[in-house]
Amino acid sequence: MEINEILVLAMFGTFIALLFTGFPVAWVLGGTGVLFAGVGYLTDQYLDTMTGLDYSTLGLAVGRIFGVMENWVLVALPMFIFMGLMLERSGVAERMMNAMQQLFGRVRGGLAITVTLIGIVLAASTGIIGASVVLLGLMSVPVMLRQGYHRPLALGTVAAAGCLGILIPPSIMLVIMGDQLRLSVGDLFMGAVFPGLILGLLYMGYILIYGRLRPDHAPLGYRPNEPGWSLLGRMLWTIIPPAGLILAVLGSIFAGIATVIEASGIGALGATLLAVLYRKLDFAVLREVVLNTFNTSAYIFAIFIGATVFSLVLRELGGDELIESALASLALHDYALLALVLGVIFILGFFLDWIEITLVILPLLKPVISALDIPIDGHGVVEEPLLLWFALLVAVTLQTSFLTPPVGFALFYLRGVSPPDVKLAEIYRGVVPFILLQLIGLLLLVLFPSVVTWLPAVAYR
Repeated sequence: MEINEILVLAMFGTFIALLFTGFPVAWVLGGTGVLFAGVGYLTDQYLDTMTGLDYSTLGLAVGRIFGVMENWVLVALPMFIFMGLMLERSGVAERMMNAMQQLFGRVRGGLAITVTLIGIVLAASTGIIGASVVLLGLMSVPVMLRQGYHRPLALGTVAAAGCLGILIPPSIMLVIMGDQLRLSVGDLFMGAVFPGLILGLLYMGYILIYGRLRPDHAPLGYRPNEPGWSLLGRMLWTIIPPAGLILAVLGSIFAGIATVIEASGIGALGATLLAVLYRKLDFAVLREVVLNTFNTSAYIFAIFIGATVFSLVLRELGGDELIESALASLALHDYALLALVLGVIFILGFFLDWIEITLVILPLLKPVISALDIPIDGHGVVEEPLLLWFALLVAVTLQTSFLTPPVGFALFYLRGVSPPDVKLAEIYRGVVPFILLQLIGLLLLVLFPSVVTWLPAVAYR
């Protein structure tokens, strides 16, 4: 092996090893990049090699970091984060759950279906996994356990429904993917609508079938006393405000009225107005939301900076060429190569957060995927339909990273807000069927690519 290949493998190994030390990811990424820039310089000096690395590499990194900070697309990140956190405090989900639980009171497993539907609405309103899982966990887990739900079913439903926010737009992951792959964020948003809804329908179908097969595990629960039409009207009234906000944000993007950045501002303003409408907004709430938005945005951008340094050093070492040549040397069929790539991302999701995978791994795979001879119909409108399709396949694959131990963040969010007697092992058992459902959804996207490309094509035709 050449010295560059050895350094690339050592760099990846060092990064993985340092993650287990508990250091913040941003420091690990940036520190590993700086360390191997120095290692490359020293090997050139004392081993008479030519790695292409020296201290000027770090000078290039400064320019790349300024490029990240000047990217206007990323302005949407703090705006969508603010929108999600503000909606969390406005009582939207709690109002919907009270009405919808009564609507599905005569359906076995109706409360679990209600949780899934609210998860879809929250996903389209917030796009923040932590907020959705915590909110659904606090509201529904105690109620489901009191009504006699099988614990793994109750816990798995809450965890899976809360994770839909990473896929259903507006999703901060899709914003970052668009930046890294140089794709239209609007196309990604539109392409993610049907995959997100398919996952939600798979969850609800599983719950209905489970309730039929194991009625003692999914009880009927609450039976409404008021007439059906009155109940339906009250439920629609609770859904109109968040639905209006979703329509304002996504509708303005899909109709071409506003850019993603402008729509994120509409979402932040709309969430604030909803909080005013529900009389939930005061100075303490506003201060908490602003500070949490600042902290979350700083965390993401710190990882951006660290990943920029890491990726630059890796590319200077020839890491992208090494990965491309290694995959090409396997001489696999295009679909087999795609399956291998998605399988590796699925495995990495057990140990890495989606941010590291999106920022570090995804750009390295772009030339490999672009070279595949897989005919994806862009309907004559969508630019780079193959990359758009691949990005959504990765997005669905990364959904599983929130539910797979040991780094499944949704599992720990849910454990933190569940009753004390709930065991982590019960949460693990509960999410297994939903991970399998996510993989089924992924297979459907592989077999039917138009599920991703049709809506963006129709919108711009």
